[in-house]
Amino acid sequence: MTFDTSLEYAQQLDANDPLAPMREHFSIPKQANGEDEYYFTGNSLGLQPKLAREAVLELLDAWQQRGVKGHFEGDYPWMPYHEFVTEHAAELVGAKAEEVVMMNSLTANLHLMMVSFYQPSGKRTKILIEDHAFPSDHYAVESQLKHHKQSVQENLLLWTPREGEELLNYDDLFEMIDQHGDEIALILLPGVQYYTGQVLDMQRITEKAHAKGINVGFDLAHAVGNIELALHDWQVDFACWCSYKYLNSGAGSVAGCFVHQKHTQNPELNRFAGWWGHDKSTRFKMENTFKPIPTAEGWQLSNPPVLSLAAVRGSYETISLAGGIGELRKKSLLLTEYLLGLIKAELGDRIRVITPDDPAQRGCQLSLMVNEPGLNGKALYSDLESQGITTDWREPNVIRVAPVPLYNQFQDAYHFVRILKACLNKEANHVR
Repeated sequence: MTFDTSLEYAQQLDANDPLAPMREHFSIPKQANGEDEYYFTGNSLGLQPKLAREAVLELLDAWQQRGVKGHFEGDYPWMPYHEFVTEHAAELVGAKAEEVVMMNSLTANLHLMMVSFYQPSGKRTKILIEDHAFPSDHYAVESQLKHHKQSVQENLLLWTPREGEELLNYDDLFEMIDQHGDEIALILLPGVQYYTGQVLDMQRITEKAHAKGINVGFDLAHAVGNIELALHDWQVDFACWCSYKYLNSGAGSVAGCFVHQKHTQNPELNRFAGWWGHDKSTRFKMENTFKPIPTAEGWQLSNPPVLSLAAVRGSYETISLAGGIGELRKKSLLLTEYLLGLIKAELGDRIRVITPDDPAQRGCQLSLMVNEPGLNGKALYSDLESQGITTDWREPNVIRVAPVPLYNQFQDAYHFVRILKACLNKEANHVR
């Protein structure tokens, strides 16, 4: 079957795309020539939704006009502000509202969750992560082991790709669970592996781990807003995510946290406590006996950063305008498949895509490696950037490209491959 590589076909796909108007809800960075950038870095920092800007400005105006009274007055008073985004967050991760809270930052939340879900006891002292975990996750896990006076060398288990492969193999993971199941206290894995873009089978991993009495948590930084999730039904113990990638809430924006309902109503579960996690009805009595809220809110420490949450609210409302994650995923599957087809048709084996071929095992990110002798991937990445293409470089040798369904067009994918091909030819001519 011949793949249609024409610009006209890309334009036809855009004309038939029900989500095409969503692009107008975002501010697109400009090239030096005044034209829109070809922006493929929503997996690192999503573009600014216009509603996010409006929500932040509204909050600044409320602060200017009301001062401290803004905590209780207006359409969106600050005291319960985090509650205005809870339903949206729960929908995105497949959870009940009481299982979700927006608070802190991603790694801070991972630490707070490990306070509750990594309690080494007896021979059950090990934590299992993947070998190429995002560095912050690796640092967090190592420091938790050290905090509990556990040897990192003896208690950190690494799920590693097989020799000569980039993708993680489930047979290897399940063998580790079978072999060390009664020694593992926690498994902490990504929902989507940041380097390869591989989507992990969170449901099956959780089932295998729970059968051995192991707690399971996921870092969903690259999963939320990218793929459909069902954390409650999958019985995941906890999950954490940032909100500045596919959730488009601005650099360093407040993060999210999921704690399964089976844990939220256990006041004896170990945790680090703060007053914002205390029973709302008695919080301002200023008593010193902690009574946790029987929801994920019980893990809050301090009052939330409302300026950041305003951007989160505007972003979530934008996603709702698109029809939610189900509609985004439908377009994402088509858009990513189209981009992959273009790469294969136009570039053949000059570019190696290490992201899984199976659409169910990938989100919208494709991780590309230059597969042509003498060509330098980092130089190619820089050349693309000079041509108005914003992608993402990850050491040692991957260009990450994420066609985001909220604002990327099929024509963006067409022009990306066109420019990539031209840059490859130019680099190849230099080598010759």
